[in-house]
Amino acid sequence: MPRLTAKTLFTEAERQRIEAAVRTVEARTSGEIVPMVVDESYDYPRAEIIGSGFFSLATAVFASWAFGHSSVWIFLPLFLLLYFPFKFLIRSLPNLKRRLIHPDEISAEVEEKAMVSFIEQGLHHTRDKTGILILISLFEHRVFVLADQGINDRVTKATWDEIVRMVTEGIRSGRTADALCAAVARCGELLEQHFPVKKGDTDELPNLIVG
Repeated sequence: MPRLTAKTLFTEAERQRIEAAVRTVEARTSGEIVPMVVDESYDYPRAEIIGSGFFSLATAVFASWAFGHSSVWIFLPLFLLLYFPFKFLIRSLPNLKRRLIHPDEISAEVEEKAMVSFIEQGLHHTRDKTGILILISLFEHRVFVLADQGINDRVTKATWDEIVRMVTEGIRSGRTADALCAAVARCGELLEQHFPVKKGDTDELPNLIVG
């Protein structure tokens, strides 16, 4: 089964449904919601270096011992010969690579990706500081919701965590599009409660970003 990517996660019909959900919400509020899906938040080169180094070292040591060669001139070429194939293997096996990364590093990189994307997509330019980014980072298996100060000051962390769980559980059950639409609707309820639509409001930001 081919690996899902940001480009292939949704069918065209699902994309249209998500975009329609965002438009429906934004017609009732002065906020902006941008769902975003990326393949990964960072490429984690250290995991590849450490992992390939460890596996190459272990294999070279075992092979040298098994064949009765203790000379460094046997061990070193074998280590170098194995290093790049192992690096390629780790890069091509996301589940293995993810196990070589500390969860705290993953959390930090996903949060940084969300913050950078929030600025890049102009969510900080909303009139009442009511932009909301819903980030799905596929490699990390993480969902991150980032809201601007205007709405964040009026919503508890537990509510944002609830929206994250909503999307996460949907992904696990194979209902990613449904879960994302539900998350958009929930964000819309929060925005509509505190920031109803105002005269002159326009939809200036993308309603779905993939890639």
